[in-house]
Amino acid sequence: MKLCWLDLRESPEAKTAILEEAIHQRIDGVVAADPAALEGLPPTVTKVLFPQESELPTDFGPAQVVIVDPAVHGEPAVLAEKHPDADVEFGRYVDIFDAETLEHACESARTERWSVLRFRDPTKIPLEIVIAAAARADGSIITEVADVKEAEIVFGVLELGSDGVLMAPQAVGEATALKAASLATDGKLDLVELEVTATEHVGMGERACVDTCSHFREDEGILVGSHSKGMILCVSETHPLPYMPTRPFRVNAGAIHSYTLSGGERTRYLSELTTNSKVLAVDTQGRTRQVVVGRVKIESRPLISIDAVAPDGRSVNLILQDDWHVRVLGPGAAVLNSTELRPGDRVLGYLPTEDRHVGYPINEFCLEK
Repeated sequence: MKLCWLDLRESPEAKTAILEEAIHQRIDGVVAADPAALEGLPPTVTKVLFPQESELPTDFGPAQVVIVDPAVHGEPAVLAEKHPDADVEFGRYVDIFDAETLEHACESARTERWSVLRFRDPTKIPLEIVIAAAARADGSIITEVADVKEAEIVFGVLELGSDGVLMAPQAVGEATALKAASLATDGKLDLVELEVTATEHVGMGERACVDTCSHFREDEGILVGSHSKGMILCVSETHPLPYMPTRPFRVNAGAIHSYTLSGGERTRYLSELTTNSKVLAVDTQGRTRQVVVGRVKIESRPLISIDAVAPDGRSVNLILQDDWHVRVLGPGAAVLNSTELRPGDRVLGYLPTEDRHVGYPINEFCLEK
């Protein structure tokens, strides 16, 4: 999971509502220039002291992490020796604007527990270099970003992304959006084996092919279901077919009413996906990554309904195009043709626990049938 640090060093007294929102959203860290501004924060929040252009205080207060600019404060290792009784971790701030400062950032990322990096130029190539340089390091890279859109990009650089971001929010809602962006990155779901109980040819309807801007792996697809509390893993068209070429960017996903998973634990209807939408790619181990939709093809086709049951007795339904070449994934990454499924066969699925309101998880009564 990516780290989200909020920078409240400018006018912290005007940030009360933003701070309350950040705590509610379980933002990972709050950054302040004065230890007093960190007083009263709950234990769920990492308290970061970063007096960028002023001297370090003699008392770090409740701070758990102290970020220092070596040109102003001295070297983190020296400061750690100078303050042996302080229960804090020191980190380094690096402002990157040329080859020399980029090398400083790479060295920091290789050796420091915390590296807070500011990149002057809009290109993300320097960040790629730092991430590559720190590939085997144990420390964390926190990259300064201007807004949530930039955070989304930074989270995905080199497919690994920065370990976290530092953002100065300007309005209520930005902390929520930032946390959602961090949750939309790679994660893991607990998939379960579902037992097929029945299949039925249900007639004509519209189905959606989801064409993404990414290559799917052979054991990867997207989760789709008629109900928000149960989905089946539909495989992409990475596997050869006798009458057509493979299209490893595509999932023939299901009828247009179906749910799929987007980032931040949100569901989306297949019918509402468009160019630039995001969906969650999931492999048979439950590993996830967010992929961008390039287009959605909705066409009228014969449909087949697949009913399955979870180990806890929950019913799951998926309606797919009624054709042999449309497939789902089973245990061991088995590729199963949907029209050949029979009662007793096992497929992989996911069982969200929350009901949904406009796609967001919510704890309320909701009956789907």
